[in-house]
Amino acid sequence: MSRINIFLLSGLVLASCSSNKQPKEVEINDSTTPLHLLQPDYTNPYKVLSVDSVKADIDRVFSYIDSVTPARVVNEEDEVIDDLTNLPDDAKLNQGTYRLTSYEWGVMYMALLDAYNTLGDAKYKDYVSDRIGFLAKAAPAFAELASRTGRHDGQMRQVIAPATLDDAGAMSAAFMRAAMADSTLKIGDIIERYYDIVENHTYRLADGTIARNRPHHNSVWLDDMFMALPSMAARSAYTNDPKQLDEAARIAGLFIDRMWIPEKGIFRHGYVEGLEQEPSMAWGRANGWAILTMCQLLDAMPENHPQRAKILSTIKEHIKGLSQLQGRDGFWHQLLDRNDSYEETSATAIFAYCIAHAVNQGWVEAVTYGPVAQLAWEAVASKINDKGEVEGVCVGTGMGFDPAYYYYRPVSVKAAHGYGPVIWAGSEIIKMLNSSYPRLNDSAIHYYNVDPEATVPIFSLDENGKATEVLH
Repeated sequence: MSRINIFLLSGLVLASCSSNKQPKEVEINDSTTPLHLLQPDYTNPYKVLSVDSVKADIDRVFSYIDSVTPARVVNEEDEVIDDLTNLPDDAKLNQGTYRLTSYEWGVMYMALLDAYNTLGDAKYKDYVSDRIGFLAKAAPAFAELASRTGRHDGQMRQVIAPATLDDAGAMSAAFMRAAMADSTLKIGDIIERYYDIVENHTYRLADGTIARNRPHHNSVWLDDMFMALPSMAARSAYTNDPKQLDEAARIAGLFIDRMWIPEKGIFRHGYVEGLEQEPSMAWGRANGWAILTMCQLLDAMPENHPQRAKILSTIKEHIKGLSQLQGRDGFWHQLLDRNDSYEETSATAIFAYCIAHAVNQGWVEAVTYGPVAQLAWEAVASKINDKGEVEGVCVGTGMGFDPAYYYYRPVSVKAAHGYGPVIWAGSEIIKMLNSSYPRLNDSAIHYYNVDPEATVPIFSLDENGKATEVLH
């Protein structure tokens, strides 16, 4: 980063003692210039955000994903098949850049539904209804094709014969939320197939904690908070039965008990039952899935829910811990507590969303955390390229117990994990901007609960929260 020049040629002071004297260059120093008002050389924009700029960023991402995720059935020659009642043997989904049936696209569907609810832009909801409606229409035909040929289209297999939590968790949550948002969608049978995997065919420890048997027997992955628990919360809303939400909240408490690192205010990525000393690799995106899960559970819980206090306390401590680990340009690192690991975009986007959401819900204060969320958004926006691709996103990642595994995970604009979080983050940042008053005061971004109506670059506040000039 370049340093601020100690001499500002544009600020020359002219000494006009006589017409034949040359202008005198006056040194910029503490006596001649208010040095604290010199313009810093920030990497990313550092200014009051505009709603229009944030909306333009997320719409650029939306236009990109809309263009590269077609909802079509084709044959081996990539000819479009319109009649889905009798598919030929070589029928398959048109492969776009990202899979319409992946858990990452379940995240996308949920993010777009929330963006529609926040911003009122119908194209977000229309995308969800269009893609999910297409999958529902195609599913019976592909089920018949699989029965006839013994061959599954890779993407459609996840819809007609889901087998794992990765197949079913985020997608079941997204499908239930889509069904509640659009009653014209006829997707009840798919929802039941998905949710059967979540409820009845997901491995658990004896106390009900979601677990896997890789990389070791009875391994708990922090990611699985998000894979399972938001689906359970959505199930309660979908069926109007609180039991699944209650169970999700109980299991969230078990994850917190095992995975929380209290001295750091963040979560470990992995846990293996029975170890005397647990590994403590604090992977960024897994921490993102955890805080996103807590946001969704708190949104679903009544104020008097017995698990609410524990989850609310944890989310506050998590936000506090995260704020202390945010980098100078707004990013969080691949391993949160190791700032020589690379800056990672998807985790930063999830944290931007969750912190802004916590501000908007009144769980934390805008004064303290509005600037943190805004700085995170500026970081994310810097990674949205002209095409609308999101750069700097870690690819899919397993569980490791050494730093090298995480440090050297590849990044790719084709990693689907970043796109839903960016849509989520941008829409929630807009909501925060519309409910607070961000202003520059003494060159720093501050968030105010009332408009200070400031007309000077440095101001104090009176008892009514209005700006008064500071004299120097």
